[in-house]
Amino acid sequence: MDSHVYDTLILSDLHLGADMSRARDALRLLRNTSYRRLILNGDIFADLNFARLKKEHWKFLGYIRKLSNPKRNVEVVWVEGNHDHGLIQIMSHLVGVRAFQEYRWEYQGLRHIAVHGHQFDSFGVNNVRFNYVFGTLLYLQLQKWDTKGKFLTRFLDRLNTRWLRLSSKVANGALAHARHQQGARIFCGHTHAALHRHENGVDYYNSGSWIDEHPAYITVGEQGVQIHEYIERADDSDSSEERGEADSDLIEFAGETGLPEDAEYEGVGS
Repeated sequence: MDSHVYDTLILSDLHLGADMSRARDALRLLRNTSYRRLILNGDIFADLNFARLKKEHWKFLGYIRKLSNPKRNVEVVWVEGNHDHGLIQIMSHLVGVRAFQEYRWEYQGLRHIAVHGHQFDSFGVNNVRFNYVFGTLLYLQLQKWDTKGKFLTRFLDRLNTRWLRLSSKVANGALAHARHQQGARIFCGHTHAALHRHENGVDYYNSGSWIDEHPAYITVGEQGVQIHEYIERADDSDSSEERGEADSDLIEFAGETGLPEDAEYEGVGS
């Protein structure tokens, strides 16, 4: 377990509902790390079809709802991404967290900004329908056809980032936006490629994704800003205690939201 108590933990692009989503690992990270603020920086869902969600995806949402309880003294923030566009209106009811298109906070006298980053992707902004059909629906289906290791779909994901030059486009747009907003640090997701870039006194960080073979996340604390790669350890297999807690979170989540406890099998939308 990480012994540090961070001011902020940031993760993005979990894509709940996708076969490649590392929701179980992300939940383990949240349980084993101490932080005062959690920022879910966009694309937590693959799309708005909740029927795709699996048991581990519902367990992750159940833990987020539990974490948002004021008694936990953790501020939980949801920043809207392009894949979960339209969910802002229901997030407060579903998981009890505040949702934003952009979130700002002050830490150690510096202004920090969290925004998903699709706003700086001109191709995505101008081709929403094309991206949904070919970038979301087709990609989700390819994951089902792919091998257990998802080698093809992960290769296509990396190729897409390079072909569209997403990393540089989002970084350039984010840095310009941070300067305009007098921000010292800006955090994005969207590209699925973890990255740090410093330019003219502004730091840009990308938190990578949780559909990659090596998921990444960001911490902000007294040690500064750090990009971490999540590496599953030999002792990371779910203990009976962890499974029990996760199942308890799921049951509590289902009861508070009015969903059936086996909603991960039935789905709640189409």
